[in-house]
Amino acid sequence: MFTQDAVTQLREKIQRKAIATPLTKQPISTAYIQAGKGGNPILLLHGFDSSLLEFYRLFPLLAAKNETWAIDLLGFGFTDRIEGINFNPSTIKTHLYCCWKSLINQPIILLGCSMGGAAAIDFTITYPQAVKKLILIDSVGYSGSFPFGKYLFPPSDYIAVEYWRQRKLQALNIVNLINSNSADSLALKSVTLHLQMPRWVEATISFTKSCGYSWLGDKIAQIDKSTLILWGESDETLGTEDAKKFQRDIAHSKLIWIKDCGHAPQLEKPEIIAEHILSFALDSRF
Repeated sequence: MFTQDAVTQLREKIQRKAIATPLTKQPISTAYIQAGKGGNPILLLHGFDSSLLEFYRLFPLLAAKNETWAIDLLGFGFTDRIEGINFNPSTIKTHLYCCWKSLINQPIILLGCSMGGAAAIDFTITYPQAVKKLILIDSVGYSGSFPFGKYLFPPSDYIAVEYWRQRKLQALNIVNLINSNSADSLALKSVTLHLQMPRWVEATISFTKSCGYSWLGDKIAQIDKSTLILWGESDETLGTEDAKKFQRDIAHSKLIWIKDCGHAPQLEKPEIIAEHILSFALDSRF
């Protein structure tokens, strides 16, 4: 059974390291967690406006049997948002490579959820030597980006981002009134704690104006790694057609549908997801 302790325990495991990058003279204090031994390292990438706490249910299941990492992408989570950096797919990828080089520096099994899936795809195509296998969970790639973000100007950009923040906090407050220790409440808490971080608004506006990964669809066929696609059968955020497109365009891929599950299988069905990930990690045939 998962309780509030699960979120607290993962939060207490967060470490920080000053990562040197070509993006700024000042190293970027980066939040990450690491646990487990054995196997090829698995690195987890969270979704849009989230953090590594998104994996509070999945991470311990993987770390019990395999070396497992999770990191807060540049501009997100509890990683510092340094003034002067543009937060976009290019800077996210550069920062992620510097983190991989500094912290892990060996081929990884790279897993991305939602927007984190797009970041994982972009990283895999650019740095194939760093990735052994790829796992996509209800991934952005063909849709789910912000193609109209470049048309946001002050003060509408701030208003839009603040509206997004208030919607998330309102949802948390409503669920807390019903049951503060429910699975829904814990899930919302895990993806709202980072809203208190300095420069959250500026970083979110910067990424939204970059249009996100709206350009990625034409590059997906370049992936040459064995890829596991896990997709909730009831995903109302991205739908289900994109899952079929990933399977079609990635040569060495396998699609597994997750029954009775929406857009966040890592939160909704962590035991099933962990089984699929660990099996894929050990399968030398794929």
